[in-house]
Parts: sequence; structure tokens; C-alpha cells
Amino acid sequence: MAQRRVRIGIIGASTTYGWGFRAHLPALMALPEYELEAVCTAHQETAEAAKAKYEARLAFHDHREMVRHPDVDMVTVNVKVPYHYELTRDALNAGKHVYCEWPLGANLRETEELADLARAKGVRTMIGLQGRASPHFLRLKELIEEGYVGKVLSCHLTQFTQGALQRPSSAMWSADKSKGVNTLTIGFAHTVDAFCMAVGQFRELSAVVGTQVKQLLETDTNRTVNVTSPDNVQVSGTLENGAVASVHIASVPAHPSGVKAEVYGDKGTLVLTTDGAAQMSSPRLLGGKAGSNALEELTISEHLRWVPKEVPQGAPYNVAQMYRRFAEAVRTGKRVEPDFDTAVMRHKFIEAVQRASDTGQRQRV
Repeated sequence: MAQRRVRIGIIGASTTYGWGFRAHLPALMALPEYELEAVCTAHQETAEAAKAKYEARLAFHDHREMVRHPDVDMVTVNVKVPYHYELTRDALNAGKHVYCEWPLGANLRETEELADLARAKGVRTMIGLQGRASPHFLRLKELIEEGYVGKVLSCHLTQFTQGALQRPSSAMWSADKSKGVNTLTIGFAHTVDAFCMAVGQFRELSAVVGTQVKQLLETDTNRTVNVTSPDNVQVSGTLENGAVASVHIASVPAHPSGVKAEVYGDKGTLVLTTDGAAQMSSPRLLGGKAGSNALEELTISEHLRWVPKEVPQGAPYNVAQMYRRFAEAVRTGKRVEPDFDTAVMRHKFIEAVQRASDTGQRQRV
């Protein structure tokens, strides 16, 4: 007998812009496990437009009505970070399974509260650290476990993505560090999470978290706005497997170089590169055994590609990989990572990085 499809409601279902428009909705529309039951936006007219565009059955402008609806099995929270806590809390209290975009809360306290609530409600959760579902990062992890590089000796990760020197007032809110959206919480957290999933978690670290661009021009008002959000994060330390590791992730005003993750062992080397952010780009994975003349591109095993070929490459692909994994968790009731407990672990890591920077002291993780 065919499994009943998971009936999903999405909070943040714009028809023209945003991460839901770019990634979540194209991913879901290509997956047979899901049925788009409901969409929710800030206004009823935009919700009705989303309902028509995405062929949903229900449209809401009040998220509380949607999460309480008996025909909604699961809720996706895909809005600005300051709203994650309230919307996710309300969905969990309604007994729904929840996929929340990263970061789960604006801080560790909010994240721990939501993880505890999900556990108390007995529902499945997923946090949008979709780099963990990248076939290339999964293959990197697999090759290390298979002994391709032998004993891992050292690792290096860099990511330089597009920053800004000016913004319109509608986008200026993220210049405030307390809003929870900056290079430390987004660019750093996403890429380091995928990297550590593959090579191993940090055991101890030193760090520098800095704001190099301290003011931005607000283009529609022509005023200067002070910036407190960090744009550069450097970490050095040792992993649980004993390897020495260094990370530098930054937002830069011009000509960003993307991602480069390097793993060096006593039997070989692996290098993963992308032109953009790791969690939504199509990387290349290169490898070479000790004694060989050059690195060569490695093939990605098909068993690491979980989604139909119809799923678009780019932003939707890893999100679709995540949704396929989450459908299995909902069906079986078993925990699947990355879930809200994973989010707590990653928030604690971010706090350790910030603490190391603030105190100048090495931190145990």
C-alpha cells in the first residue's frame, strides 16, 4: 500500500522572492512524498496568490490558524530569523512536525527552548543546515571514513562570499548583531557545519570574530548606519580526531572566491571547492593519493543523491535532499539529523567561538 503523502504548510511562501521561492517550493513540488496543503504569508491577498501559483489547497495570513488546522501534518518556517522562535513554538505547541530554516533561534536560549519543546511534544524536527545533505560533502565524509587520505593530519576551510558597503533601509536590520543574521551565524555556521560533519567536530579552539566594515550607506535615505554584525570569523584549533584545523569565513565587498575545503592525511589529499556559498552551490571534489602527480576530479556516488532527477540544481537541490530525509523521519518516527538537537550543538559551538574571541582564551567545545 502506498504511503500517504505528508501534508505540509509553509510559512513564508512568496511568489516572487525569498528562500522559499528560490529553494523550498521548487524542491517540494518535485518530491512525491509531500502534498502542499497550505501556504501562509503576511497578507491574505499574497497568500491567495501563493495558493494559486503553487496549487495549495489552503491559504492563510495568520500562522496560528494554519498550524492548528487538522489537515496540516508538518510546518516549514521560512521567514526572517527574529520570527523563527514564535512561529516554531506555535507550530510545536500545535503538535506539528517542523522544518525550520537556520538559525533555529536568535540565540542559544531560544534554540534550547524549542528543542526541549519538540522533545516534549514527541514530534520530528529538521533544521535547515542543508550543507549536510550535499552529495559532495557526504562523499567527502565517506572517503575520509574509507581511508582515502589515511590518518587526517590537518584541514583548512575558507569561504569568501559577497558582502556589501550599502543597503536599502528594508535590508538594514541585519546590520544589528542582535537580530541573529550575520557572517558568524549564517555563512560561518552553514559551512562549518557541513565541513565538521565530514571531517570531525572541533575539540578546542581559538578565534577572532571581527567587524571590518563598521558602517553602511542606507541607499534610500542617504544616511550612514553603524554596523555591529561581524563580517569576518577566524578559528583555529584541533578536531576530536586529533587533526589540526583552521577556518576563515568572511563577507567581502568585491570579487569573492567562494569555498575551499582541504583535508590532508598521511596517504592522500581531498579538496572541495565551490564558486559560492557551500550549502547552495554545486561543488567540485578533487583527490590525490600520496605520490601522485596531481589532484583529479572524483565522481559522486549515486547512492548519495536521494532526490528525483527533476529537482533543479542550485538552491533547491540540497533542500530537497533534506526534505526527503525528513519524510523518512516523519514516516518512521525515528530521529534524523540535522534536527533541533543538532541546532543546539551548533549554537553552542558558535557561542564558544564568540567567547574565544571576546576573552582571547582557548575554549573547549
